Amino acid sequence: MTTRTCMVDTNKSRCTCTFSCGRAGICCECIEYHRSKAELPGCYFPRDAEKTGDRSIASFTALVKQRGVSFLK
Repeated sequence: MTTRTCMVDTNKSRCTCTFSCGRAGICCECIEYHRSKAELPGCYFPRDAEKTGDRSIASFTALVKQRGVSFLK
């Protein structure tokens, strides 16, 4: 098994999350946290939608239906 190094600074520069927490840039912890709440991390949402704080899967699927998937790129 290969040991990986978390690139926190690089991850933070790409993150769209507007909330402060101890998981910013530590994607594996962020995903684990949101998955435990049946949510998606803020980085899956465009900035305007992420600011609402609604990280539910239902919110995400509604966005995809409205906007398509281009915001994920």
